[in-house]
Amino acid sequence: MLIDSHAHIQGMEYTGEVEAVIARAHAAGVGKIIVVGGAGDMSSNTGAVALAQSFSNVYATVGMHPHDAKDVADDELQKIRELTSHSKVIAVGETGLDYYYNHSPHDVQRRVFTQFIHMACETALPIVVHERDAARDVVEMLRGESDGKLRGVIHCFTGNYEAAREYLDLGFYLSFTGIITFKNAEPLREVVRKVPLERIFVETDSPYLTPAPHRGKRNEPAYVRFVADMVAKVKTVSLEQVASTTTSNVHELFRF
Repeated sequence: MLIDSHAHIQGMEYTGEVEAVIARAHAAGVGKIIVVGGAGDMSSNTGAVALAQSFSNVYATVGMHPHDAKDVADDELQKIRELTSHSKVIAVGETGLDYYYNHSPHDVQRRVFTQFIHMACETALPIVVHERDAARDVVEMLRGESDGKLRGVIHCFTGNYEAAREYLDLGFYLSFTGIITFKNAEPLREVVRKVPLERIFVETDSPYLTPAPHRGKRNEPAYVRFVADMVAKVKTVSLEQVASTTTSNVHELFRF
């Protein structure tokens, strides 16, 4: 079965539908869903943990998106640190740097990212990283702030192969979304072609980045199958092999 390694189904987009969404995912061959905290405010973290507590096949991560770094207070960091002790919390994140939208100043993003890197190291948890147009800084910080010993995944990877190689050299996994199904995504599919399957995750980033043929609609974990299918086509292997290997990869990193 597949694992949707990054979804935000604790958001308001799924109010009153979460149980049905999870059921549809299971029917589509998705055995586990990782609900990622950190988008917007603390409620995304507490909501992720609450879902993980309520459903046996759901796990959670806790952090704060770089867009919101400017609003992260010390007491919130402490609350996130406390949430990492929950038995269903398997990683710190999402966190990272986003120099494309610049919703938070770069120096503030770097300061908060450093705090989460340290939190991941101190709790011995892997880290879920959001990076856009900031690969050089993210690589330098992951290497420098953790002595290169931190393990994790770069979610929704959209960079070139040179950036991919840097992350792979750090021991990180790369996670791909429905973007790889878009018609104009051939450069990214070429990256998928070059990255070893043993270092790949698949995800939806629900409710965003809905893959073809459902593009334009709300995304949900059941659709991770379309991402896996594209990985299989690009790498000329079976969907079953992609499912088996990516599932093994996720288990190896997060140690459920």
